Amino acid sequence: MKQETYLKLYRRAAKAAPALEWTNRLITWGVYAWFTGWMIWLFLFYRQAFWPAFFTMSVSFVLVSVFRRIFNAPRPYEVFSMPPLMRKDTHGQSFPSRHVFSIFIIAAVTYWLYPLPGAILFAAGVVLAFVRVVTGVHFLRDVIAGAICGLVMGFAGMAWLLPLF
Repeated sequence: MKQETYLKLYRRAAKAAPALEWTNRLITWGVYAWFTGWMIWLFLFYRQAFWPAFFTMSVSFVLVSVFRRIFNAPRPYEVFSMPPLMRKDTHGQSFPSRHVFSIFIIAAVTYWLYPLPGAILFAAGVVLAFVRVVTGVHFLRDVIAGAICGLVMGFAGMAWLLPLF
């Protein structure tokens, strides 16, 4: 995405900054709360799926976090010298988006086991990715890479690990 296109989106989003930050927080905390409850449910009632889901998501999260730290890509608000439209003061570690990665890997693992809630999480992931871009905390490439990594790691992990349990 060209700088002028990005800044045009950013300026339009500035009018809705409070709603965008609220949306970001609602999706992020809502998914993490749901995820915690869902993992407890899997552990108690469907342990055969719990361990593959747990290992798929935890190992993938660590790998993405280590990659981000090594790659250390700057964020849009650093590159374009503009304030982000939501509270964020992290420097670097923009690629890939860990928020988007997290929701997409949770969605992929969920979809593998239960398609309807997984599809709802995918939709929430698309909204979250949009919010992260227009508020200036991620580039489009960051959220696309986060989504692809989450999908690939989630589906591959479940395909590989679920038969082992």
